[in-house]
Amino acid sequence: VDCANGATVGVAPRLFGELGFEVITTGCEPDGRNINDGCGSTHPEHLSQLVKARECRMGVALDGDGDRAIFVDGRGHVLDGDKVLFICAKHLQSENRLRGDAVVATEMSNVGLRISLEELGINLVRCAVGDKYVMETLTERKLALGGEQSGHIIFPDILPTGDGLLTTLMILQAMTATGRELDSLAEELTVYPQVLVKVRVREKTNFETIPDVAGVIAEVEQRVVEQRGRLFVRYSGTEPVLRIMLEGQDQSKIKHWAEKIAEVVQRRLG
Repeated sequence: VDCANGATVGVAPRLFGELGFEVITTGCEPDGRNINDGCGSTHPEHLSQLVKARECRMGVALDGDGDRAIFVDGRGHVLDGDKVLFICAKHLQSENRLRGDAVVATEMSNVGLRISLEELGINLVRCAVGDKYVMETLTERKLALGGEQSGHIIFPDILPTGDGLLTTLMILQAMTATGRELDSLAEELTVYPQVLVKVRVREKTNFETIPDVAGVIAEVEQRVVEQRGRLFVRYSGTEPVLRIMLEGQDQSKIKHWAEKIAEVVQRRLG
């Protein structure tokens, strides 16, 4: 357990110890300044190495305030929020607890999550990035599960916000119910290759009003859909940058298409 030198230092090791686990801790020496410093859910690589070195069945990296959890399976693979959402959605569905047969995720969640959930008869409802918007959508739709790639996972029937310890307990519940290890549960989700390109712009002009930019975006979007992929283009909310994200089955193709859009945007808006 990596507590990120934060809020869960006094709780997480005790909780999992009382559940009968042999608990190996890291990130449990807060000094008031080292919270999230090279540890926790934003730096799971250290936990991955520790899990493999100590031959653990799994690991969990919490963040400083304890509302996020990123997991590491027994082979050292890092599992992000998309994997967690998939595992929890399938588990809740098996117990008839997935109200509405739908899951809320943000625009940044991998298209593979949507495809894998649809194969289970579960819809993916997308919302803006931010756990605030996840919770708003959960409330509006009266659904039972939502979250972000970053590890913010919300179970509104239990808590109205993300909680890393609760998320870990739900993952353990899924493992217990199925008798399967974490890597086995996670590998059922096929994650599609993703390319993200950023283009600095002079001003945030509505690109739909610029014919050649709108044209290349429409052309690429059609090709991406043929690959069961996804194109997402939006301006950053904090800097003069246009983000171009593509997902699809062929890494080289989506990289080429992202660069094609970026070239036109750079020429007209850069």
